[in-house]
Amino acid sequence: MTSPPSSKDTRTPVWASDASVLIYVALATVIVHLVAGGYYGFHRDELATLDDARHLAWGYVAYPPVTPFFAHIALALFGASLVGFRFFASMAQAATVVVTGLMAREIGGRRGAQLVAAAAAIPFCLAAGALMQYVSFDSLCWVLTAYFVVRLLRTDDPRWWVAIGSAIGLGMMTKYTMGFLVLGIVAGVLLTPARLYLKSKWLWIGVALSIVVFLPNLLWQAKHHFVSLDFLHDIHERDIRWGRTKDFLPDQLKLTLLAFPLGMAGLYFCFFAQAGRRFRMLGWMYLVPLVLFVVAKGRGYYLAAAYPMLYAAGAVWGEAWLRSLAGIWVGIARTAVRTVAWTALATDIVIVGVIAMPVAPVNSPRWKFAFTNNGDLVEELGWPELTATVAQIRDSLPAQDQARLGILAANYGEAGAINLYGPAHRLPNAISGINSFWARGYGDPPPETLIVLGFSQRFRDRNFSSCVLAGHNPNPYRVENEETRDHPDIYVCRGLRQSWPEFWKDFQYYG
Repeated sequence: MTSPPSSKDTRTPVWASDASVLIYVALATVIVHLVAGGYYGFHRDELATLDDARHLAWGYVAYPPVTPFFAHIALALFGASLVGFRFFASMAQAATVVVTGLMAREIGGRRGAQLVAAAAAIPFCLAAGALMQYVSFDSLCWVLTAYFVVRLLRTDDPRWWVAIGSAIGLGMMTKYTMGFLVLGIVAGVLLTPARLYLKSKWLWIGVALSIVVFLPNLLWQAKHHFVSLDFLHDIHERDIRWGRTKDFLPDQLKLTLLAFPLGMAGLYFCFFAQAGRRFRMLGWMYLVPLVLFVVAKGRGYYLAAAYPMLYAAGAVWGEAWLRSLAGIWVGIARTAVRTVAWTALATDIVIVGVIAMPVAPVNSPRWKFAFTNNGDLVEELGWPELTATVAQIRDSLPAQDQARLGILAANYGEAGAINLYGPAHRLPNAISGINSFWARGYGDPPPETLIVLGFSQRFRDRNFSSCVLAGHNPNPYRVENEETRDHPDIYVCRGLRQSWPEFWKDFQYYG
């Protein structure tokens, strides 16, 4: 196995070192996100995260606390700026690009292999960094964990278990699917020579540290009756019912695109190449989560964060294979392979950039191609207009109704939009039973007249004595999304049939 190039090479200035080049590449993705990130609006998921960010806690119904924490910092630094809100997500994804390249270095790759691995990681970086979402930080934690495992395996220094445990704990504070990677690590330890570390105190210190880092969220869950388990069960059943999990394996091809052969080369390197025997644990860290997600019927993107370590290993294997070529045509063969590889990676970057970056003029041909392959884009439109319409309905009501007015929102997009844009219209905060919004209650004194968004006729008839159609969910772009398709009408309702405490007791739900 080729050792990583020395970082003390005095012939290469720091600004031209391998790590610096990787940083330049990663910063380019940040610039792309900054330039392209403000064209549409907040996604409905971001509106929920933004609202949670204003109520810092050690846990939330829909996710652990790391993502709302970074959202809180973004709000403190940049206000409600769309580009600023997404800044830390883009930085987290840029870091995954750098760490992927560094993994290739640690496995033995030269600059070419490092750049190939980093380039293969860019498409997901562009997609996951385009929104402020837990996927952005979760994937960084997976990649950091894999990097620290690589350092452990290359150096045989058991103290790296401390870093591994820290990354795992942080990952569990970001998204609970980190547990699947943990099971992959356990399998890797038991099924490879890494089992010798079971006798090392450092492994158990790492285990203890991961628990300590995760403990605040675990205690929050215990205090709240492990509400996230109910949420995850409900959402998982919904995903299965809607068919979102049926294409898990085909989705892996969509995630990796033309980099799929590179990932499979990395898997081959870990399991079958002599130089990769030391890193066989990485192979189990991919295969075990893959099998578990298939059995558990996970969504395709859940495994996305496992590919950077395969890209790194595959790039090193490819570099060594090219060096092993011999014969009269070796120069032409190497050039051809490199050309094909870089063309494939560049094509992936362009395709994902077009699909994920919210820059195409709405309803243009490029827009139609993008939203056909990326349903998130349509959920970034119409929220300020919805809030303005609610304000107009409020203004049309008699003064006595306005004095005790509430806004009852069915989903977190509606509730988050009212809470974000409502203050400019002097609207009260939204009331909703979804996820963590339920814990914020219905106000004191409770409202008597309600503007109702997103609820079915059955719900309105069951809970109110009177409901009148007052308006429609506007969409200036004439784009069909969840709001315009599923619940376009806005009602004014009066006469809650139960007391507010009785109504609220059974009103919590998940989405």
